[in-house]
Amino acid sequence: MAIPWMVALKVIPWGDVIEHAPKVLNAARKLMERQKAPPSPAATPVPMNVGDAPPTLGELQNRLIEARQMLGQQAAVQEQMAQTLAELAEQNARLVGAVDLLRKRTRVLMVAIAVLAVGVVWLVAR
Repeated sequence: MAIPWMVALKVIPWGDVIEHAPKVLNAARKLMERQKAPPSPAATPVPMNVGDAPPTLGELQNRLIEARQMLGQQAAVQEQMAQTLAELAEQNARLVGAVDLLRKRTRVLMVAIAVLAVGVVWLVAR
């Protein structure tokens, strides 16, 4: 069982994995920092009480501007998440390709071992 793992470790393009790892890590850290950042006090909605007067036009415009800014920030975060996901998917595809190559090589080696074993048995039997 140890031999296939050793071959797998040799077949995987670790240079590519290591090369892209800092990019993925930095993107993940930025994403986590944005998720942990507390919302600004201006961004928190102010509930209206029953006895309060309706908000003025200026207040409504300010709330709309804040809502648009929040939507823009969320869109940027979502785009970064999509980019990070695309990078991870690309790395996953490379790893799957490496595993597939390993599987094919293992099959070829098994056939070669079987042919050599038959040859050795035939030579010994002669």
